[in-house]
Amino acid sequence: MSAPDGSPVGAERSIGQLFASATADMSALVHDEIALAKAQLKQDVKRGATSGGAFTAAGVLLLFSLPMLNFALAYGIRTWSGWNLALCFLLSFAANLLIAAVLALIGVVFAKKAKKGQGPQKVAASMKETAGVLQKAKPHPRPELPEDRVPPAIEAVARSSS
Repeated sequence: MSAPDGSPVGAERSIGQLFASATADMSALVHDEIALAKAQLKQDVKRGATSGGAFTAAGVLLLFSLPMLNFALAYGIRTWSGWNLALCFLLSFAANLLIAAVLALIGVVFAKKAKKGQGPQKVAASMKETAGVLQKAKPHPRPELPEDRVPPAIEAVARSSS
């Protein structure tokens, strides 16, 4: 069994290995927080779209159904009750208004839920906290190379260019 960096579990790790591991973990944390912010923003947008769709449906229903539904409902009420035709038309219009009001209320409920969505604000606060922790972290000082020893990467470039 080994740690994520390949060293055996329980073995002493150097400061450099610990710092590299912490840096990788913090990077993963930042990426996860960004993904969380995107998911929460997507959910808020869906709620807003549902609200807009419900308002649109209420308007379309009121606009296109009034003539046909009013005539059909008014004549149906007259046939069933024998009341005056004008009263029957008023009742059919009231029924259409009631349906539109219910759809508008559904739109208001979803609009309030979308407005309450605090997802991005929570993630921003969490990211500020993470940035504060990262600002306090100090990198492990690198050991000085002896003057007579040239790093292998420089040696390889020197050999290939000559």
